[in-house]
Amino acid sequence: MHRDQLMLQLNSWLEPAAVQDYCPNGLQVEGSATIAKVVTGVTASQALIDQAIAVGADTLLVHHGYFWKGEHEPITGMKRRRIKALLAANINLVAYHLPLDVHPEFGNNVELIKLINGGNSQQPIYPVESVAPRGVLMLSQLNEPCTGNELAARLETLLARPLTASVQNATTIQRIAVCTGGGQGFIEAALTAGADAFITGEVSEQTIHVARECGIQFFAAGHHATERYGIKALGNKLAAECGLDVQFIDIDNPA
Repeated sequence: MHRDQLMLQLNSWLEPAAVQDYCPNGLQVEGSATIAKVVTGVTASQALIDQAIAVGADTLLVHHGYFWKGEHEPITGMKRRRIKALLAANINLVAYHLPLDVHPEFGNNVELIKLINGGNSQQPIYPVESVAPRGVLMLSQLNEPCTGNELAARLETLLARPLTASVQNATTIQRIAVCTGGGQGFIEAALTAGADAFITGEVSEQTIHVARECGIQFFAAGHHATERYGIKALGNKLAAECGLDVQFIDIDNPA
């Protein structure tokens, strides 16, 4: 597959032009024109680049790429080492941030809700329309309502890591709101939307007070841990529909 064809396909699925983001979405570092082996992962860290080189990848497809708004612009230090390694190995770096979070078919929010519901949500998953971009906060019913204590245990089992923080109790949860990654600021929007519980990746000091005082159960399950599933699902779709060799590599991160 030619690189241009790959980018046309990915952009048609993810529609990056429709979302205002904090970084460029799509091709960030140009490598091989011929695409045969794709490695997917959450963040284009040096460790993931090294793994991609080791397995002979020509393309690295990630959720967290480079060139973020407000970051130090010169290509020095860590940034230089990463980009040098990609260029030396002729590897394309392709990244989709918010377009992957919000996607209604295989986005991070949708995939985490599916995971919580046993891999196949029997309930509709829909965006909170008052929050932009559309889909950054999503709502759904649990297939099987459970207590907050039970949901905490389920999350820790599914994500294979302890929760970062939580406000939980024995009250039954029926409707959940989800914003993966650093979405703790949407807790009040989740409450307004009628959620019994809000699941995200990170926590701020004030998040705990809002949860306690407003009566919404809250679960911070890890930024990295909650955002493994969208990029993995995108890779699976790429393999199935384009016939490419795609391998997901998880570089553990406790944050």
